[in-house]
Amino acid sequence: MPHDIVVGVDGTAEALAAAHWAAQEAQRRGTGLSVVHAWHPHPHPPPYLPLDSTERAWAEQLLREAVRSVRAAHPGLRITDRLVREATVAALLAAAADADLLVLGSRGLGALGGFLMGSVSQRVVGRSSRPVVLVRAGRSAADEHLPATDGVAPEEIPETPYRQVVLGLQTDRPCDELIEFAFDAARRRDTGLRVVHAFRTPLRPAPVPSVPLAPPPLASAAPEGPPPAPRARAQALADEEHTVTAALRPWREKYPTVPVTATVTEGRAAVVLVRAAQGAGLLVVGRRGTDHRAGTPLGAVTHAALHHAACPVAVVPHD
Repeated sequence: MPHDIVVGVDGTAEALAAAHWAAQEAQRRGTGLSVVHAWHPHPHPPPYLPLDSTERAWAEQLLREAVRSVRAAHPGLRITDRLVREATVAALLAAAADADLLVLGSRGLGALGGFLMGSVSQRVVGRSSRPVVLVRAGRSAADEHLPATDGVAPEEIPETPYRQVVLGLQTDRPCDELIEFAFDAARRRDTGLRVVHAFRTPLRPAPVPSVPLAPPPLASAAPEGPPPAPRARAQALADEEHTVTAALRPWREKYPTVPVTATVTEGRAAVVLVRAAQGAGLLVVGRRGTDHRAGTPLGAVTHAALHHAACPVAVVPHD
């Protein structure tokens, strides 16, 4: 039985964009939406609090306005609101424990796009046992679809094809939860899935000199070995392509209606993945680690995706 989607709101534009994205996702999944706002009293009134209001009344107003906005745009969606008096991170993690998905907002980084992750988002992503999607401010329903022709009415946007879903895949430990999340997201959007894998060919070891040499100065860096031979690169590429094909084979069979394109590239995974996500509707990456109480540091690729990808980013935890 599907569980509701949870979205955290705090009165900001990015949180409202996340709430609308979460509402669209709930409609795609046939679930309800739970809108959560956490608050806790401060020793001194915060500067944003109006003089004629209490912290609780202000929190109630923020939650009410967010729910009103989402209900106006999605009148048929089942929406519940939850005002929680608790620290924000703990409240969001508890609310998402039985949810299909937790959605949060993140501030965009100007013309370059991407995310600016606050401490709350970073701690929630690192500790959540459920997938977390981060949506940047200014994101609208139209952004999930391919560019529409001039003169299209707002109600016609859902009929425009969705942008593709992009999955960042590692071949050393391919994860079922991660791959299935990406295939399922593409199926629900009736769009294609682009699987991206980047690898690095190990450098050849430097030749050993026949005559002993004096040790280099401490300040000098050890020289890298010669670049790999073309034959070694070609073989490494073939091996990686074979591994990716094998990892995807059972999922292609399980989701036969999802068109899949696999791209295997030699290069830095973070750079390759962010570049591949340009123009995508959703980027899916993984986060390893099982200690949800202490949290898990984000890997370099996931960290780069969260900070530099312009589209929503789904972070799927796995063992």
